[in-house]
Amino acid sequence: MAPAFPRGTDMQISAQGVATLKHHEGEVLRAYRCPAGIWTIGVGLTAASGVVKPKAGMTITSAESTSLLQQALRRNYEPAVKAAMPGAKQHEFDAGGNFHFNTGAIGRATWVKQWRTKAAAAVIRAGMLVWNKGGGKVLPGLVRRREDEARMLLEGKYPVSARNAAPEKPKPGGSPVWALAMSGPERIRVEEAFNALGYGGGMLFATDVQNFQRDHGLTIDGIIGRATLSTLQRRIDAAAKAKPAAAAPVIAAAAPATGAGETLALPPSADWLILGLAVAYGLWVAFRYRDAIAAHLTHSAPRAAAFLRSF
Repeated sequence: MAPAFPRGTDMQISAQGVATLKHHEGEVLRAYRCPAGIWTIGVGLTAASGVVKPKAGMTITSAESTSLLQQALRRNYEPAVKAAMPGAKQHEFDAGGNFHFNTGAIGRATWVKQWRTKAAAAVIRAGMLVWNKGGGKVLPGLVRRREDEARMLLEGKYPVSARNAAPEKPKPGGSPVWALAMSGPERIRVEEAFNALGYGGGMLFATDVQNFQRDHGLTIDGIIGRATLSTLQRRIDAAAKAKPAAAAPVIAAAAPATGAGETLALPPSADWLILGLAVAYGLWVAFRYRDAIAAHLTHSAPRAAAFLRSF
């Protein structure tokens, strides 16, 4: 039986609910760029949160991170949960808040309607567990997250305590610490991405992760968390987007010449237009992924690297 929690119209996500949110989202105390290039800090907070404006080099304490998260919850999430789940007990409200923070779908999720009509627990659980996809694919991390939220909602059981244990640290010469829940195949893909960038030679050690973090202006701790994974994704994306930019001028130059009488012949200015577009695209990629360029300059031109990371 779920423990009794107080009800109230002024209900807020509890300390245990916040701890659970940190457990699933990860917490980063130094500003970093998310995969889309937006400065982020704390528990996934950007300037759009309305409570903080992350910028290069910005750091916060764990207490400040908790305060900012609570402000963001009050401002952006809890009002919608209150409207969608009137009369919720504390553990139910915490489950709804965690779900909404991740999906933004508290107002349209079928399981919420089922909860309001007091449907069977099995029906509500099944309705919540279907929210496990990202990009059309079932993600192991979301499967576990939905299961945790379902237990919170229906049983009042939390996956973590409000008193967060000290984060695990990698042992000297040992493997890195994984701060976020990931499946075996997901970890393999991450390790392969590190190897492809020259960090590690098959097996990934904490020192390889620390070298990557050092080269990319991250906290050097050997822990694979949200900031490290986001930066790794940006390096992968930058390499993928740079290929067409590099190839375009070659394609233009290698195009076969055509006779003057051929009706499909392009005017001489077309070659320059193609080249110009390719250069413009290359410059756009370079600007958008300037942090990736900075990583290459960390050792040879540290001041230039710092400048590229400053904006």
